[in-house]
Amino acid sequence: MIDLRSDTLTLPSHEMLETILTAPLGDSGRLDGDARGGDPTVSRLEDISCEITGKERAILLPSGTMGNTVSLLTHCAPGDNVLIDTMQHLYRTEKVCFDARFGQLNPVFYHLTGDGYPNVADVERALEEHDIKLMCIENTHNGAGGTFIPLDALRAIRKLADKFNVPIHMDGARLFNASVASGLEVKEICHYADSIMFCISKGLGAPIGSMLCGTHDFIVKAAATRKLMGGAMRQAGVIAACGIYALQHQISDLAEDHRRAKECLELLRGMKHISVPKSIQSNIIILDIEKSGKTSSEVVEEIKKLGVWLSVSGDNHARIVFCRNNTDEQISQAAAIIRGYDASL
Repeated sequence: MIDLRSDTLTLPSHEMLETILTAPLGDSGRLDGDARGGDPTVSRLEDISCEITGKERAILLPSGTMGNTVSLLTHCAPGDNVLIDTMQHLYRTEKVCFDARFGQLNPVFYHLTGDGYPNVADVERALEEHDIKLMCIENTHNGAGGTFIPLDALRAIRKLADKFNVPIHMDGARLFNASVASGLEVKEICHYADSIMFCISKGLGAPIGSMLCGTHDFIVKAAATRKLMGGAMRQAGVIAACGIYALQHQISDLAEDHRRAKECLELLRGMKHISVPKSIQSNIIILDIEKSGKTSSEVVEEIKKLGVWLSVSGDNHARIVFCRNNTDEQISQAAAIIRGYDASL
């Protein structure tokens, strides 16, 4: 089975797992007066994350969902309006911040451009028409097909946020994919956001964890929010050791994921019933299956039976994601199976 469902399926290498054996450990959940935990390996990962992003402080969380949730619930209070795009992952999939039982935040929407990044004019309209407490952006953007936000758009969004005195949270689950794809330094991308969440457990290849970065005062408050949500961990250095290895050794490997995805895209062009995008920027390909006459769930299940496992990405879309688990040989194999399926429709 060629598994192309997600880069969350990355497996840690033997070398990564070995770092756990020598990592100094402590109680990460017991915080000092400055909201620093007692696990030295976690503290080191947090410091490395600050160096990379250019932010003052960082905290480790079990998942990207918790990272985004902790951020939004630290920035906002129940009933606040949060500006998000119509396809944003933290609304479509994570949901908890906008659930009436939990976060009780109100979504206000802006649209993306045809190229998959925020429409600055639409962002400005929303800021003018609503009392917005927080703006959220996603970089790279999952639902838009792994697109990154260009530097001029980041600057324009930051300028609007400053004009309306609204902080920006960046869902940077695939932040390092955005950096590799755009050629921008991670620190430069993060300069335009007040808080950033990034995953160490997607393409970077660590088994568990995400980082939330921001100002000192924000992270101190976020640490309290994390504890309320059950996110304070004990000897979390076993997680952090893998994250440190990923950040020190595996960022550049993301370029290979992007290359494989782009080669696969070229092999998939010209199908009759399944359409592919004109271009992609990172490791994600969104297949448009509307002409197949089937639901995306049906298409995914039928292609799975042929040996390629994709994921559902909407009513009329299926998703291919390349990660470090995939090989060059799988590119042509997967493309041939998908093309054969298309020809059979």
